[in-house]
Amino acid sequence: MSKQLQDAYIVAATRTPIGRSHRGYLRQTRPDDLLAMALRAALAQVPGLDPAAIEDVVCGCAIPEAQQGLNVARVGAVLAGLPKSVGGITVNRFCASGLSAVQMAADRIRVGEADVMVAAGTESMSMVPMMGNSPSLSPAIFSNPDDLDRYGIAYGMGLTAEKVAQQWKVSREAQDEFAYRSHMKALAAMQAGEFGDEITPVTVEERELDLASAEVKVTPRTVSLDEGARADTTPEGLAKLRTVFAARGSVTAGNSSQTSDGAGALILASEAAVKRFNLQPLARFVSYASRGVPPHIMGIGPVEAIPAALRAGGLRQDDIAWIELNEAFAAQSLAVMNTLGLDPAKVNPMGGAIALGHPLGATGAIRSATVVHALRRKNLRYGMVTMCVGMGQGAAGIFERV
Repeated sequence: MSKQLQDAYIVAATRTPIGRSHRGYLRQTRPDDLLAMALRAALAQVPGLDPAAIEDVVCGCAIPEAQQGLNVARVGAVLAGLPKSVGGITVNRFCASGLSAVQMAADRIRVGEADVMVAAGTESMSMVPMMGNSPSLSPAIFSNPDDLDRYGIAYGMGLTAEKVAQQWKVSREAQDEFAYRSHMKALAAMQAGEFGDEITPVTVEERELDLASAEVKVTPRTVSLDEGARADTTPEGLAKLRTVFAARGSVTAGNSSQTSDGAGALILASEAAVKRFNLQPLARFVSYASRGVPPHIMGIGPVEAIPAALRAGGLRQDDIAWIELNEAFAAQSLAVMNTLGLDPAKVNPMGGAIALGHPLGATGAIRSATVVHALRRKNLRYGMVTMCVGMGQGAAGIFERV
């Protein structure tokens, strides 16, 4: 006998600001500490909730090793001061890790296994390099250079973007224009205070060696906005940048996402928990889908995932009013938008990862917080988070304002 699924509601959603990796204001902040900050901030949004009611913390992380290893979900939960009864599990779907965390947390509630769950994501690209500290791919991957399904796994992300640009005929000019608009939209949203609902300011400590005294100077600093958006970005400046992945290519540092540091967290609850703790639902989790695509054109992944998520939710593409399409590269963003006919006005209205940054495994949770608050602020019904995924995948999740 089949059991009817129950609804999973988002009752809290927040994130840290996103910092530039290696030189930004979060570069010296550990990813487990970033996670703890996000968890505490999410809990502060639901003062009536008994933390002991939380069943589990599901945390996405794309490179779960070193400072973000050893099951960073559990580490972050302990650092955040959650009851020791609250479990923690770290999940990895590369760039969609944070979104998969939301899906897994929601599904535990939807099938009746839990009433309160936490979904999160954290990543420090300052402390842990994109491929990890000691990457080791199977030699079989390289056994046949003509087998793109295998060999494409070893492609650098930039080369996959070049492949997409070539196959979908996305020009350098179009990529640079898209990148410019990402920065301008992000700056306009910041000036209008549009990020205020989703970002919780955090205080970080900057350490600097004082050579005269041979002491480390510790300076606290409170940050409240993403630092990637550049007011000095111009189409002319972007056009002058050299390609970095292929000599005759079109993908540059300017039309690619920024490596970044950050974390996000959402609290999900069943209808029973909403009533028990007198919680205010922000949104309902509607559906999710992930699909595989050829690894050498991984950027096209949302083309397969978006229709699948829409079918799972019983929705049409026109029903979606706000779309957070992760801008891994302008080339793949434009290829996805053009192929599916996505309305540019609905896609990344406040800018995307080219301007705001892309802390890999955290991005799905961060952009979920963006959608949840944007739907309420703009009085819209359905929103979507979608992204391409390294090694050839796409993912999409849909939310409904309540």
